[in-house]
Amino acid sequence: MNKLLLVVFLILSIPAMGQQNEVLSKLDSKADFYGDIARQIWANPELGYLETNSSALLQKTLSDAGFKIEAGVADIPTAFVAEYGSGKPVIGIMAEFDALPGVSQKAVPFREPVVEGGAGHACGHHLFGAASVAAGITVMEWMKANQISGTIRVYGTPAEEGGGGKVYMARAGLISDVDAMLHWHPSSQNAAGATSSLANISTKFRFYGEASHAAAAPERGKSALDAVESMNFMVNLMREHVPMETRMHYVITRGGEAPNVVPAFAESYHYVRHPDAQVVKEIFDRMVKAAEGAALGTQTRMEYEIINGVYNLLPNETLARIMHKNLELVGGVTYTPEERNFAEDIIKTFPSGVKAFPDDATKIAPFVVEEKGGGGSTDVGDISWLVPTVGLGAATWVPGTSAHTWQAVAAGGMSIGQKGMLVAAKTLTLTAMDIFQNPSVTQTALKELNRRRGADFTYKALVGDRNAPLDYRK
Repeated sequence: MNKLLLVVFLILSIPAMGQQNEVLSKLDSKADFYGDIARQIWANPELGYLETNSSALLQKTLSDAGFKIEAGVADIPTAFVAEYGSGKPVIGIMAEFDALPGVSQKAVPFREPVVEGGAGHACGHHLFGAASVAAGITVMEWMKANQISGTIRVYGTPAEEGGGGKVYMARAGLISDVDAMLHWHPSSQNAAGATSSLANISTKFRFYGEASHAAAAPERGKSALDAVESMNFMVNLMREHVPMETRMHYVITRGGEAPNVVPAFAESYHYVRHPDAQVVKEIFDRMVKAAEGAALGTQTRMEYEIINGVYNLLPNETLARIMHKNLELVGGVTYTPEERNFAEDIIKTFPSGVKAFPDDATKIAPFVVEEKGGGGSTDVGDISWLVPTVGLGAATWVPGTSAHTWQAVAAGGMSIGQKGMLVAAKTLTLTAMDIFQNPSVTQTALKELNRRRGADFTYKALVGDRNAPLDYRK
């Protein structure tokens, strides 16, 4: 009986394997097409909520392929939803495309900005957007060819880097009927575990004082910069008295215009992160108290604006095991001799304690489940508390590379980045196909989501009821 079942299983698997091979070959044949889209976005890096050209290019690519496009959703000009099909299941694939300020870099293995102080894709979102679009189109074509029922959507999600675009799209109800949400992220390794991230609240604290001549009449001035520095001093003292997993960092975005003028206005931009969103809120409240104390002590006025607030990622092991299986099937990134030379030159620029090897790009990390997050934050976190969500990392960067560095920009602008992007597109495609062919898995994933978030969970965005901060990068 067991042998008979095995034979039946193998016979039934033959069409599925044929379809897998077909879509993988199709993606290989269009690698240069999607690579060119990524390079266009890489060559014209646009900051959060300002990604006019990047968003338009991805929308046109999807529209030309047959998707219906709804642009400017959630009152965000660069956000969009592209849809094909109808009915259940509804599977979403998220696409990012914003760049970072100050990390301009050519596609060379040594530090050389394209524009000194300019923006650059140091988190690889040009690849993110292009791969997600490639997967969405490939899934759509597979659905057409095989008469698969259901809905595939590509969500164009702007301003992940501190702007929280997905938060506002979720709050607007754009994902309320989604059964499974897929995403990925550029990385220095290939991995598809069930892992978490850090919750985060980011805030601009603004202080208003009175200007005066700093030498002739300093007693008439009330320094807003003194208030910023006082606040920052108190926040730094807090580091001893917060949970050890906490991360707090800031920059002074305005400190005055001239040393001989007492600054009437100053501003600092703070992040606070922790694996638990509730702890983040508690530490943030203490940060506000520090700002209030600084204003009181310097006789200035303080106001603050929450720019972004995101939940920690909620792992979904049900979907992650499917994605991990597909990542293993697709495999990692193999370098040509030229790419290997590039990688070795990049590795030479790492700090001396960083051990990295080009061959690690070929490997697939073991499957892991991590309930407590580390590293960075992402607005995917909010999505993961509302919809069963799964993601992967693909080796678009040289092993050992940190995100938000010129090394990440450099690899993302050449063939190493394109190869990793294709790994992601293939894995997303196969995972969506698996879910369409076995939609009951979404119910299992939903049960897991409900168990992890708790029966009494009610979503409340950490940004409150504010509108998207469309000018936060201006």
